Amino acid sequence: MTTMPFPAREYLPVLRELTSAFAERLRTGDPAAKVPDCVGWTLADLGTHLGNVHRWAATVVTTGQSHPQDFERGPGADLASWYAESAGILLDALAAATPEDRCWHFGGTEKTKAFWFRRQVHETAVHLADAGSDHALDPAVAADGVDEVLGAMLPRVTRWHAVPQLPGPVTLRATDTGDVWTVHPGEPPALGPAASGGARVEGPARDLLLRLWKRSGPDPRATGEAAEALLAAPLTP
Repeated sequence: MTTMPFPAREYLPVLRELTSAFAERLRTGDPAAKVPDCVGWTLADLGTHLGNVHRWAATVVTTGQSHPQDFERGPGADLASWYAESAGILLDALAAATPEDRCWHFGGTEKTKAFWFRRQVHETAVHLADAGSDHALDPAVAADGVDEVLGAMLPRVTRWHAVPQLPGPVTLRATDTGDVWTVHPGEPPALGPAASGGARVEGPARDLLLRLWKRSGPDPRATGEAAEALLAAPLTP
């Protein structure tokens, strides 16, 4: 079973690995290639977006304050190098940060810099899949990403989307890590105690993560009306 979330600094080597893989994808991929799960975007658009997310997050971590988003900043001719620089700025900011220090973020009541270590790992992991990379994601990291969606995003879903209407509890199980979550109906739905029987969603942690972020790929096995309702509802920004 995965202990979630990881201690903040344990995310740094994972983030370094994922950003390196994303930079390599930008170096070897066609900038004009379509990104099927980000409608209307090319690989160049995706790289520009993620690089700007990294720079924005680095500013938030450094200052501890909310900061206006500018995700249209142009990278110039060498997108891969600009992205690698963006990732380096983020990694340096996180390495210099004290995770327990107060910091603005959008994902819960404990407003510390630790949030951004985790958030940027999963931001990068999902967009690396968007970019068509075959980089393998550690199942424990993917399970932590599922936990972030259900524990940090779902309770705040009303900020972005209508409340998912669940007819009953849904149990999600990562078949490769053994991690289990139970989502209970509510306004909004929330994690709660285990429920016997009823609706279930099962699959490898990476498949669960990408499905919760409404990405294509192998579908986890879903049984029950509540499971279908959860998977159909937008849960994330």
